[in-house]
Amino acid sequence: MRQPPLDVVVLGLSLSSAWGNGHATTFRALLKAFAGRGHRVLFLERDVPWYAAERDLPAPDFCRLEFYPDLAALQSWRGAIAAADAVILGSYVPEGVAVGRLVQDAAHGVTAFYDIDTPVTLAKLERGDEEYLSPALIPGYDLYLSFTGGPTLRRLMDRYGSPAARPLYCSVDAAAYRPMQAPTRWDLSYLGTYSADRQPTLDRLLLEPARRAPALRFVVAGPQYPAEIDWPANVERLEHVSPRRPPRLLCGQPLHAECHPRRHDPRRLQPQRPALRGRGLRHAPHLRPMGGHRDAVRPAPGDHPGRDAGAGSRRPARPPRGRPAEPGVSRARTRPGGTYRRASRRRTRSASDRGAGAQDAAPARRRRPAPRGKLSRADAGLR
Repeated sequence: MRQPPLDVVVLGLSLSSAWGNGHATTFRALLKAFAGRGHRVLFLERDVPWYAAERDLPAPDFCRLEFYPDLAALQSWRGAIAAADAVILGSYVPEGVAVGRLVQDAAHGVTAFYDIDTPVTLAKLERGDEEYLSPALIPGYDLYLSFTGGPTLRRLMDRYGSPAARPLYCSVDAAAYRPMQAPTRWDLSYLGTYSADRQPTLDRLLLEPARRAPALRFVVAGPQYPAEIDWPANVERLEHVSPRRPPRLLCGQPLHAECHPRRHDPRRLQPQRPALRGRGLRHAPHLRPMGGHRDAVRPAPGDHPGRDAGAGSRRPARPPRGRPAEPGVSRARTRPGGTYRRASRRRTRSASDRGAGAQDAAPARRRRPAPRGKLSRADAGLR
């Protein structure tokens, strides 16, 4: 039997403008899916001038969008919050702690905090920064939705007292963001708002290769980059990309760079090794320009610990499997009780360990399987 539609109130950073934030794209996809299931959604957005000047979706057709100028004006929506079946408060909402207290005090339905910045949030809580969330509010939310999964969820429950922390990863509208044919304009691109913790990774991943390969073309799209950044001449800057343009931008080059805070380990909130998407290259901690379009960037020696003997390797180089380390000398492993040589898939003790006069390593005996339907003597305990 189909469930009746729900009344959902969402208080988020922005739905009307995707300028300088990634929240709008996720909220649009999520709430459009809610509407597709028949749910009624009210989105309450703080009216701030930087988003008001860049609104690309002022009147969505999948939900009701309303603006409030300040916290006092939000009190007029207290009745809608109380009557809702579910109330969701997003991260980075202005005066989020006060808004959270209002939600938890007024709501009669399920309350949830949707964190689209979990590593940043945890780092803020560690240093006592309560810009939009405080530790005291976390146990008061019935559900903590995090765009980071893994051990972070257990930490939110064990350390901060969340009754239920669950992953809700960022999403896009599949109808709007789909592969398309686009002319190649750049060799490598990056799309993202400036962030101090990501900038060193971006420097290593894109700016340094651009300096070493002046014949190639690069682009960095996103706002709020400081004026003092020294951009190479072959790096194009796009201050703002309309939500309708990212699919064309991403399809307009063979490689797209990604760099973001480490998500799988909440104790290490530094930038993780970047990823490259396109032409099968998915993971490249460091890049080395090689010349030529197809070989524009390659992992440098020593970037994959254990795969080579370059500087920084965690283990020494070893010969290929199945070949001797030196001519005439077979590989052997030392084990308690003797030295074992590799022989196909069986390990047998060397002749020197079995005693004088033994010439060859005898193969290990195999127990003959019992006839089908009968027990062997060993299985029957009749040894």
